[in-house]
Amino acid sequence: MDTRNAAGSFFQQLPLLTRFEGVAETASYTPLPEGWVLAVADIVGSTKAIAEGRYKTVNMAGASVISALLNGMDMKDYPFVFGGDGAIVALPGALEEQATQILAAVRDWVSAELQLELRVALVPLIDIREAGLDVRVARFGASDHVSYAMFSGGGVSWAEEQMKSGRYRIDRKADTHPDLTGLSCRWDPIAAQNGDVVSIIAKPVSEATMPEFRALVAAIIAVTAEQNRDGHPVPVEGPPLRFRAGNIDAETAAAPPGQRLRARLSGLTQALLAVLLYKFNLSMGRFNARDYAREVAENSDFRKFDDGLKMTVDVDDAHRRRLEVLLADAEAKGICHYGMHRQDSALMTCFVLTPMSKDHVHFIDGGNGGYALAARDLAMKLDAEQTARTR
Repeated sequence: MDTRNAAGSFFQQLPLLTRFEGVAETASYTPLPEGWVLAVADIVGSTKAIAEGRYKTVNMAGASVISALLNGMDMKDYPFVFGGDGAIVALPGALEEQATQILAAVRDWVSAELQLELRVALVPLIDIREAGLDVRVARFGASDHVSYAMFSGGGVSWAEEQMKSGRYRIDRKADTHPDLTGLSCRWDPIAAQNGDVVSIIAKPVSEATMPEFRALVAAIIAVTAEQNRDGHPVPVEGPPLRFRAGNIDAETAAAPPGQRLRARLSGLTQALLAVLLYKFNLSMGRFNARDYAREVAENSDFRKFDDGLKMTVDVDDAHRRRLEVLLADAEAKGICHYGMHRQDSALMTCFVLTPMSKDHVHFIDGGNGGYALAARDLAMKLDAEQTARTR
C-alpha cells in the first residue's frame, strides 16, 4: 500500500466540521489508524526566550517542525497542530525512520540558526493506547481552502509529557538540512482591535468531566461570537502588509547553506513586490495581493482543539472578564484547568508552498508569549495542585 495515499485518504476523508462548536463533541472524532506514531516537539526554555523578546523566533521554531515534516514527506495531508512553542504531527508508522531523520535535522537547525533548544520525539500510538488513552482526529474547515486537524483522547498530552520526561527522545545527529520551503514569518505583529489579544488553554480535568467541559467550550465560543469575526485577531481584509527587511531574516536562515543570499534577495523582492501590488491594488498574473491577504485571514488557525481548547482571540475588556469568570468558575468546580495570557497583539507564522494556491496555512499565537505563557500558567496551577495533594 502507498502509505502517503493512505494517509491522505485518512485525513481528507474525515467528515468536515464547519461549526467550531463541533470540535468538543466526541462523535466528531475518528481514532488514528493502527501503527501510527506522533512526532512531538517543543522548545526548552521558551519562557526565558519570550522574556528576552524572542517570541517571533520561538513561533518560527515551532512551525519549522510542521514545515520540515510535511515537506520531507512530500505532501500536506498528515494531521498536525501548532502549539506556539512546539508542534504535533501524526504519521504512519512506515515513515518512522524518515521522520526520525527529519526531526533530528530540524532540531539541529533550530539550535544552529535560532539558538534555541528543540526537544523532538516519536511516540508510538500503540504505547499511548496501552496507557489507556487514545489519539482521535477531527477535521475542521477554517475556510473553503484549508482544514486543520483537531485532537482528542488524551494521547497527545501524554506523548508530550513522556517526551519532557526523556522517553522516546531522538538524540541522533542529523546529516542533512531540513526542507523548510514555504516557512515564513514576514508579517508584523497584528495589533488588537477590541482591547486585548488573549491566549487561552483549557483542558478537561478527566473524561468524567467532558460533558460539562463541552458546555464550557460552547459558552466560551458564545462569548467570543459577540465580538467581530468571533474574536478572530486578524482583520477580514488581512494583516497589515508592510515592507521590513528584518522580517526576511528567519526564512533566509531556513534556506540551505550556500543558497541563503539568493533566498534573501528572492524574499526581499517578493515582499517589496507584494507591498506595491497591495498598495495599488494591482495583479500579477493570477496573483492579487489584496485577495491573498484576505485568504490569509480566512485560513488562519486562531482556535483549535488539542486535548482541550486553545484559542487566541481579540476581545474587549468586558468580554475578557466574562471569559475569565467562565474559566475560573469551571476550574473551581473541577471541570477544567486553564491558563491565560493577555497581550496587545497577535503574531502570524506561515507555511506557504506557493502564493498561487489557496491552501496556504497560517499559525496564530499571542504577540508576547501567547500559548507558551498560557501553558506556563496552566502548569503552575497543576504543580500547585499536585503539591497540595502530597502534603
